[in-house]
Amino acid sequence: MLQTMQKLKVIVICGPTASGKTELSIELAKKINGEIISADSMQIYKDMDIGTAKPKKEEMQGIKHYLLDFVSPDTRYSVAQYKIDATNAIEEILQNGKIPIVVGGTGLYIDALIYGIEYNDIKIDEQYRKKLEEIEKEQGLEKLYEMAVKIDEEAMKKISKNDKKRIMRVLEIYKATGKTKTEQEADSRKNDIKYAFKVFALNMDREILYNRINLRVDLMLQKGLIEEVKKLKEKYNKFPTAMQGLGYKEVVAYLENKTTKEEMTQKIKMETRRYAKRQLTWFRKNKETIWLDATKGKEYNVSEIINYIS
Repeated sequence: MLQTMQKLKVIVICGPTASGKTELSIELAKKINGEIISADSMQIYKDMDIGTAKPKKEEMQGIKHYLLDFVSPDTRYSVAQYKIDATNAIEEILQNGKIPIVVGGTGLYIDALIYGIEYNDIKIDEQYRKKLEEIEKEQGLEKLYEMAVKIDEEAMKKISKNDKKRIMRVLEIYKATGKTKTEQEADSRKNDIKYAFKVFALNMDREILYNRINLRVDLMLQKGLIEEVKKLKEKYNKFPTAMQGLGYKEVVAYLENKTTKEEMTQKIKMETRRYAKRQLTWFRKNKETIWLDATKGKEYNVSEIINYIS
């Protein structure tokens, strides 16, 4: 018990997309002398600002942010690397006498930190990946999903049938290590956790959240999301992961004349709402999470967080 009490606190603010995590975290950081570490798997990428809702410099209000805008879109970036980078950022913030605030909606990133899960960087078997791509082309993504369920049914309960990236990850982990993703996570959760993570999650009425998501998509398109994707395609030759992000793959389909602008817009909204639902399901599995009502406003919730961590 004494060992746990001596651990330094790290605050985590998670929740679905468009729930107000950025505003809340900045307001909290101002009040408690904190600095922010992003836990967003898309905001890491350079030149991808509009579609990822990356906070602008003026929005940050002088609060230092880590792990934003530092990976080239043509580069692979793993959960294992994120854990290393985020841990280094936590240490730097603590050494500077400030409080680390981890903020984002990527459950895999957050779990890697708060549970100490070791997502080992497996070497990509290009031949196996090519084989999986051929199966998808010939039999559809549903076939890969079925293969993954047979290997790791537990992991697949949290993965959408449309999430090609994570479906392939489950298959590749098993091929490379002989262990399922679930087995690897169970093994690594036995490790001691260095910090005392205090996890808060934002939630709101589903209809309000979905309306906020729809509005955000409209604003992204008004701000120039299509132009952003055009520039990315011109600047970079390949996108191992980046263009699989919500909003980006749909715009690419539109630019390739595979869909109309209206269909593209509705698809982005629909997929983002589905993603938000999956995020909420993911974060609910942590029984120690403290849930906050986002509709009560950032000032109210800042006070709530401060009361919990005092």
